Amino acid sequence: MRTPKENYLAIAKGIIPDYVPHYTMGMPLRGHPERTPTASAGPTQLMFGNNMPSMGTPATEETEYANIWGVPYVTTESTGFAGLPKPGAFILDDVTKWDTVIKKPDIDTNVDWEALAQAALANINRETTAVTSGVSCGTFTTLIGMMGFTEGLCALLEEAEAVKELLNFITDYYEPIAIKTIEYFKPDIVSIGDDTASKYAPFFSPEVYRDVFKPMYNRVLHYAKDRDIPIQFHNCGKCEPFVEDMVDLGVRYWDPAQTENDLVGVKEKYKGILAVCGGFDYVPDLSGATEEAVRAYIRETLDKYAPGGGYAFTGGYVGTGDSPEFTQQVNTWIADEVFNYGGDFYK
Repeated sequence: MRTPKENYLAIAKGIIPDYVPHYTMGMPLRGHPERTPTASAGPTQLMFGNNMPSMGTPATEETEYANIWGVPYVTTESTGFAGLPKPGAFILDDVTKWDTVIKKPDIDTNVDWEALAQAALANINRETTAVTSGVSCGTFTTLIGMMGFTEGLCALLEEAEAVKELLNFITDYYEPIAIKTIEYFKPDIVSIGDDTASKYAPFFSPEVYRDVFKPMYNRVLHYAKDRDIPIQFHNCGKCEPFVEDMVDLGVRYWDPAQTENDLVGVKEKYKGILAVCGGFDYVPDLSGATEEAVRAYIRETLDKYAPGGGYAFTGGYVGTGDSPEFTQQVNTWIADEVFNYGGDFYK
């Protein structure tokens, strides 16, 4: 049987895996850590700063912090303590004056990269686990975090050149980090994330995507593409109109590939080129659901998307902050059913 690493890398090459991979964004698979296909390792401080709450650490109270660009974030019980830009506290109201407000992050990038990589990779078994290294934070979500959706989208429409100047300034910071990350961490997969769509439609047209955002992605991704390192793109919502451009950038894994997209059609069109990691939204209405109902939901999901390979289950139940025990129980059922039903799926 293939290792979890081999099994996960196979699905982007058109190879039928031994079992349905369960992609957990680098976190240990609940109840079955030995089946976890990937581990995240990269220059976290340089990407996010020191103020961001640690990924994988369950939050239990509301907190406030700022990202490396000075955007204030808050967590709330209603979002399961996920961080969102603080309402009404946007730091940029006129994109044409961005250079008077936005400054290079006050983080020392003159680090010992070899030591940084050794420390981050020390506890990862690279024989069984694929290392994914992030090379950029989303340019669109960074813009919206600075300006808010109303002003940010208006800026895209009315001041596209100023937006490009700002995004190139941001990418000037991330690009050398991307180069060093690939050089020293030697990742099996390079990851990037940017949420460019709502549940119902993209936030902008494919033309705007190609004119404004795709060049920024290419600046940090072409070092991986040129070295034939597969790229994983985290993009929520109905972003299917951008999939062709993502593939052109070298993307071979798309998560969380939510169900408002034609995932079966995408799988067929890009068979052997792009793996769909998703098929299960993070906020389904599972309140009060029974164990059998949750397990049946998982089986239906795998029956729909897993045939023929090219698929990894990605998803879970976010729930709300007022019912952490139930949320944990549901996610245990989900992981266990993917492990058991998905484990025998291709047999």
